[in-house]
Amino acid sequence: MSIEVDEVKKIAKLACLNVDEADLQAYATDLSNILDLVAQMDAIDTTDVTPMSHPFDAVQRLREDVVTDFNRREDFQAIAPAVEDGLYLVPKVIE
Repeated sequence: MSIEVDEVKKIAKLACLNVDEADLQAYATDLSNILDLVAQMDAIDTTDVTPMSHPFDAVQRLREDVVTDFNRREDFQAIAPAVEDGLYLVPKVIE
């Protein structure tokens, strides 16, 4: 498949890319080569090819869910400037 310079301009505009006029032909050639490679790979018969492993087939090792810390709210609120009913009091910011 061949990509023309006008198509590269249109793609660049849609992608909000600023492409220099001097580089348009090189981009058109590169994109054409990429699409030709994809077409070649698409033409290959892969019916007898065994699929490779997939990351979704992997099993994640998980650690046991154990509580390792305890409630220290009173310790933290003891050093806070202002606390009421277990809540931190802060200056009013929005009126």
